[in-house]
Amino acid sequence: MESFIQAVAIYALPVIFAITLHEAAHGYVARHFGDTTAYALGRVSLNPLRHIDPVGTIAVPLGLLLISKLFGGAGFLFGWAKPVPVNFGNLRHPKRDMLWVAAAGPGANFAMALFWALMIRFAVALPEAMAVPLSLMGQAGVQINIVLMVLNLLPIPPLDGGRIAVSLLPSRAAYQFSLIEPYGIMILLALLLTGLLGRILWPFVELLERLVYFIFGF
Repeated sequence: MESFIQAVAIYALPVIFAITLHEAAHGYVARHFGDTTAYALGRVSLNPLRHIDPVGTIAVPLGLLLISKLFGGAGFLFGWAKPVPVNFGNLRHPKRDMLWVAAAGPGANFAMALFWALMIRFAVALPEAMAVPLSLMGQAGVQINIVLMVLNLLPIPPLDGGRIAVSLLPSRAAYQFSLIEPYGIMILLALLLTGLLGRILWPFVELLERLVYFIFGF
């Protein structure tokens, strides 16, 4: 139990900010391109309380963390926040601008991965009592944000990668592809339950983690 509590202390901030800033980024970029829906609802905010979903932001990450501690699994930690509402019809150029709105979330995760890697570098200069927890939190932050980035870039609507694909495809193909959206979550769950999701994600996660650490000279 003690190790679980320690893990919660290490992962809490990285998980909450990875998930909530991802959503805030969608709202901010949507506002930039003409849709003020999220802004009018107060969702273009860095306040986590405006984005937290009790299940996706708290229960699911805690459950996955507990399972990994009890059974020693090598699974990854992920979750979700309340989706930021975006009315793509309000964008100045809906099909084109959809790409930037969708890419904003994964882009925010990559920026946060860089931030947490910087915290690891900063921890080296601190006394050991502060350096160890900050370094562990930094490592958790890098991995969580890279996992969320790669997961959301899967080309499955309604994930961000699916939105990006719809934006890039010719109009007719984009429409046909968008019809997958009602089944997207079921596809994702099937990949998770069969173990294929981890096999698809981990090579990209490991590659991007190496890139982030390389940037900071680790």
